[in-house]
Amino acid sequence: MAKKGGFLFLSAAAALAGAGVFAGSRLYKDTIIPKARAEEEPDASELVTKGRFFVRNHPGHQDVWLDAIDLIKLHAVYIEAKEQESHSYAILVHGIHDQSEGMGIYAEHYLDQGVHVLLPDLRGYGKSEGSYTGYGLDDRLDIMEWIYWILRRDPKARIALHGVSMGAATVLMTAGEHLPAGVLAVIADSAYSDLRDEFAHVYATSPKSILPFPAAFELLRAQTKARAGYDLDDVSPVRAVARAKTPILYLHGDADRLIPVSMSTKLYEETPGKRKLATFRGADHIRGILTDPEGYWEQVDGFLKEVSFF
Repeated sequence: MAKKGGFLFLSAAAALAGAGVFAGSRLYKDTIIPKARAEEEPDASELVTKGRFFVRNHPGHQDVWLDAIDLIKLHAVYIEAKEQESHSYAILVHGIHDQSEGMGIYAEHYLDQGVHVLLPDLRGYGKSEGSYTGYGLDDRLDIMEWIYWILRRDPKARIALHGVSMGAATVLMTAGEHLPAGVLAVIADSAYSDLRDEFAHVYATSPKSILPFPAAFELLRAQTKARAGYDLDDVSPVRAVARAKTPILYLHGDADRLIPVSMSTKLYEETPGKRKLATFRGADHIRGILTDPEGYWEQVDGFLKEVSFF
C-alpha cells in the first residue's frame, strides 16, 4: 500500500507539474509574446488613425536604427521640426501591442511647437527585433540608448520623454536610471505603478482566470525568467521613481478601467522631486488626449515651460 500510495502521489505530482508548465506557457503566450497590431484594427479615435498616417507619410520621416546592449536591432522614426536649429527633442513611447506610428497624435503637436520627435519601436514591436514584451524593464535601457543617440547628434539637446500606458511605465523606469543633464522632463500618461499589481487587477476581471492569481503569476514569472531572461517582479515603476531626479508629470483618466488612476496617485506620492499629477474627468485608458485635448496639452506644455524645455 505504501508503494502504491507513493506511486500515485508521484503520478499526481507529475500531472500537476505538467499542468503547471502548460498553464505557464499559455500565460506566457498571452502576456509576454508581442502581438503585432493588425492594419485593419480600429483605433480609439479617428484622430489616432490620422496621427498614424501623419507619421507614415510625413516628408521628413526618417527610419533610424541602433544596436541595443544585447545587440538586437532597434528601430525608430525620427522627424525634424521645421525649426531645424531647435535643440528640443521629444522621445515618444508607445504602449503594448502598438508601435511607433501610434504616437503620431503626440508627434504632430510637438512638431508644431518646434520640437524634433523620435518615435521608437519598443523591442518586439514594429520594426524592432525582439521576441518578448519587456513591460519597461529592458526597454528602459533601450530608451537610454536613444537618449544618447540624440546627444551624439546634438550635445545641446533638451530632451523630454513622453510615454503612454506601457510606454509610460517605460519612461518612468528610465527615470530611475542615472540620466544625462539634457533630459529635462518625463511625462507618464496612464502608467502602472507595479507590474504584479497591474496583472492582479487585469487577472481579476479576465474570463480566463482559473487558477488563483498568486499561483498563475508565479507560473508566468517562472516561464518569463526561463524564456525572456528577466524577473517580472523587477518591473516596478514605483521603485524607479523613488530614485528619480528628473521632473515628472503624471496624466491619467479617472475612469480608466485597465490601469486604475490610483496607480498614478501612488507614483506621484513616491516621487521625491518635482512632480505634478493631472487627471481627466470621465476619461478611460489613455483617453485624456481625446476627451480633453486642450486641457491635455495645457498640462503638458505648461509643465515643459516650468522646466525650461521650451
